[in-house]
Amino acid sequence: MGKHTNAADSGNTERGKKGLRINPHLVLLAAILVLAGISILKLVIWNRGTKSDYDPDHLAEGFDIEALDTIIPLSESLLDGHADDGVTTILCLGNNPLTDETGDNGFTSLLAAKTGAAVYNGGFPDSTVGARYSAYNESYPRDNFNLPYVAKSICTGDFSRMKAAAGSETDGRYAQTVEMLEHLDYGSIDIIAIVYDAADYLALIPSDNPNDPYELSTYTGGLRNAIEDIQKAYPYIRIVVMSHTFAHHVDENGNYQNGGNTDLGNGALPHYLIKEVDVSISCGVSIIDNFYGTINEDNYADYMTDYIHLNDAGRNLMADRLAELVNTGYTSKR
Repeated sequence: MGKHTNAADSGNTERGKKGLRINPHLVLLAAILVLAGISILKLVIWNRGTKSDYDPDHLAEGFDIEALDTIIPLSESLLDGHADDGVTTILCLGNNPLTDETGDNGFTSLLAAKTGAAVYNGGFPDSTVGARYSAYNESYPRDNFNLPYVAKSICTGDFSRMKAAAGSETDGRYAQTVEMLEHLDYGSIDIIAIVYDAADYLALIPSDNPNDPYELSTYTGGLRNAIEDIQKAYPYIRIVVMSHTFAHHVDENGNYQNGGNTDLGNGALPHYLIKEVDVSISCGVSIIDNFYGTINEDNYADYMTDYIHLNDAGRNLMADRLAELVNTGYTSKR
């Protein structure tokens, strides 16, 4: 039998097709509305914002900062007329990085082993780069052990005040060091390394006096006076400044406060570092940055015994940094 098509069914099919027809104008309008809704939603979210990691008070956090090592060779002209004895001899001036340990694991012993140099320890415990007073005060003889007065005695050859001050100390290391400094042949010294920790920062010694760059009772004033006195008396001696490492301030509750961002009234440790670098460069001497380049807030737990003092590994790492300069003429932490 042939297939029969009912007229009514045909009409229904046509009406069904018409009922399913999509109006393109309505589709376009719907798409526009959806896109507009999405855009409005994104705008609302953008205006509301999300929490940023930016903190203007801690700009260095989360970023690697290159060490501020600045290596300035001693001018050959300053060696004219000075006889070379063929032995590298180094005098270290400083405080606890030199004095906390004086045996085989001491800084000067490690430096001697790494360089083959004769190394003398001219450190005084708990001394500072800046003096306590702007002018010498007889009531505070311990100022004789702070850097500008140590340098003055070395350059003038007058150790009388240092010996008198050492005589009142119960710690025999003061008298022993003064005696060594008094009898040392400075004509044989090739390098003087200035090696202090962050004691000036913790002792609230101002970083500088903008009106007097030579004020002894400031960090930079003490450093500048010492460097320039040595340069005038012994122009053939190369001076290398070893900056302070990272340290903590211990507050009244015994809590450690990060010295990298704790301002005790004269700037935090990075401020002291920048001032130290500025003085070193202006005086034409090398500086090795131990705050960013050696022992910092990321690794201090491996190299320190407490808030400021170095352990054996810390002294070894510091000695490595100076030994590299002595042995090669440069540092790799740049």
